[in-house]
Amino acid sequence: MSARLADSLQLNNGSQLKNRFMLAPLTNLQSAADGTLSEDEYRWLTYRAEGGFGLTMTCAASVQHSGVGFPGQLGAHDDRHIPGLTRLAEGIREHGSHAVAQLQHSGMRAQPDYCDGVPQCPSDDEKTGSKAMSAEQVQALIDDYIAAAVRCQKAGFDGIELHGAHGYLLSEFLSPQLNRRDDRYGGSVENRARILWEIIDGVNQRCGRDFSLGVRLSPERFGQRTEEIRDLAAALLNDSRLDYLDMSLWDLEKPAHEEAFEGQSLLTIFTELPRKGVALGAAGKLYSAPQCQTALDNGLDFVVVGRAAILHHDFPQHALANPDFHMATLPVSRAQLREERLGEAFINYMATWEGFVSD
Repeated sequence: MSARLADSLQLNNGSQLKNRFMLAPLTNLQSAADGTLSEDEYRWLTYRAEGGFGLTMTCAASVQHSGVGFPGQLGAHDDRHIPGLTRLAEGIREHGSHAVAQLQHSGMRAQPDYCDGVPQCPSDDEKTGSKAMSAEQVQALIDDYIAAAVRCQKAGFDGIELHGAHGYLLSEFLSPQLNRRDDRYGGSVENRARILWEIIDGVNQRCGRDFSLGVRLSPERFGQRTEEIRDLAAALLNDSRLDYLDMSLWDLEKPAHEEAFEGQSLLTIFTELPRKGVALGAAGKLYSAPQCQTALDNGLDFVVVGRAAILHHDFPQHALANPDFHMATLPVSRAQLREERLGEAFINYMATWEGFVSD
């Protein structure tokens, strides 16, 4: 019997989510240039917690200054970020939402001004001008992920998610196309995933299991092989150090494009994996209550909502009250987005999405 959207969800570490809705970690360009929290970012996120999300996640927060990937990115790489993160965690938690910071390094996609024009990458990349990280830089990155997690815990967050998707640095290490190293962090599938496992272990050791821990993966594009990501997901779903796996699928109805999985949907590849206490969720065009419930019926433990949460801060409340609820029709006006507490930087960013903003 599948779960209902209104059902609570107990994570591996004992934390309880009040329902099955997770706010997707959404790039919004609203923080200050140094990564400190802005009023716009605070209002945007806490309004989603107020709107009923069982878990409210920040946008990708940088773990190193050199890893900042876009203007107005939230930071977790310096103690100067702790006061803002503390205010944000408190604002999310006061609405009964599990507060999570997503931690990320942009790797070869880092902003040139933040990395002295030389982005870091597992291996040299001619196209982007990125340079291979030394063994010392890899260890520093692992340490900085762990330090950022400790910072978020000190700030009062309930947990963190490690961003291993979308072609950012952890995803680059997983990719056989982008990672051509010949040391213990490259070559075999096991070696390419080693950095992720070492960060997981370090966060567990430093933060303890009262602090929830999730991982986000994407199974296609960005040099990924679906078979490898499936096998990594299988291991993660049975690891007691983790609480949830967040799969970014772009479209939950999308068929897998690799020949080995012909005729299968991406979703099924992962929902059919056995799991031992680790919850499985996914994002991908979840625009209505029926779609969200179908996702649970098809084997997910929770749903990750992005675009519909931009348009409706209270999407969970609508979906729980009305099983036929659908998000607003696009495009929407800037005024509507302001009412949903998006700042101007975020609205301008959404205006770059085809067909999203009408004026």
